[in-house]
Amino acid sequence: MTGEFGFVEPDEADAPGDEWEDLDLDDIAQTEADKIARRQDDEFDEFRKRVKNTEQFKVEASVFDDATLAALYKLTRDGHIVAFGGPVSTGKEANVYEALGADEREVAAKVYRINTSNFRQMRDYLEGDPRFEGIGSDKKQVVVAWVRKEFSNLSRARAAGVRVPEPIAVQRNVLVMELVGHAEDRARRLAEVDVENPETAFEVVREYMRRLYSAGLIHGDLSEYNLIIHDGELVVIDLGQAVTVHHPNADDFLKRDCRNVASFFSRQGLDADADDLHGYVTTPEAEPSAEPDPATDPNPEDRDSDDE
Repeated sequence: MTGEFGFVEPDEADAPGDEWEDLDLDDIAQTEADKIARRQDDEFDEFRKRVKNTEQFKVEASVFDDATLAALYKLTRDGHIVAFGGPVSTGKEANVYEALGADEREVAAKVYRINTSNFRQMRDYLEGDPRFEGIGSDKKQVVVAWVRKEFSNLSRARAAGVRVPEPIAVQRNVLVMELVGHAEDRARRLAEVDVENPETAFEVVREYMRRLYSAGLIHGDLSEYNLIIHDGELVVIDLGQAVTVHHPNADDFLKRDCRNVASFFSRQGLDADADDLHGYVTTPEAEPSAEPDPATDPNPEDRDSDDE
């Protein structure tokens, strides 16, 4: 991995603490996608047959149940997905597919499995998050809440100036977001590349961790496996488990992130310490001190004499 790394510019950030945003979770059990699936109208039925006959989806019965197909159908009707490509990555909990979005933009469709997702692990991150109080123990509701949580976390991270995939739309257990790289030229995880400029890479990663923390979020699973490289950019991925700083286990998650990051960059030859990284992340960036204006300073001579 070569080249210098730069920072993305933050948007005008919300005040710290308003990570208690309303995610409108009341309709999780009765999403539009579920209503469509139950209605089974002719148009949706034709869509379902067409997708299930597509070559790359023939072995995906565990992923593309009728309710998931209905979510995809709703996303296509809303113009977020125009066509599907092949899989970018597959995992136990979710598959990511290349797709074509509005204005022929290449996007990623991340499809979470309802039946095989790690329900207990998801609950560990959702319980204690003030945005998801009273979510219940229904597995479908937990997975759908998780997907909305990832969309919300990506939105907040981008606003804070952290380079993450841009979230585009969410429907039930499907998240549409920016595709970083391509299926044939996928972005590489930091663990997969030869880091030739570890000092700069570490500077970017720790600054992104601090920006996340300042925005009220902690990644919760940050390591060289959740940082990817593409076109000279470091991109933070997999924010589904990110928690607010008010989560009861927030500091434990942050300390683990710091240990993972410090350990990786120590192996790259840097003097990276987890405790120092934790202090950097949790210390707000100092405001630059302004020089006194002689036109408004009532006692410039006194100030000069004090400096002496």
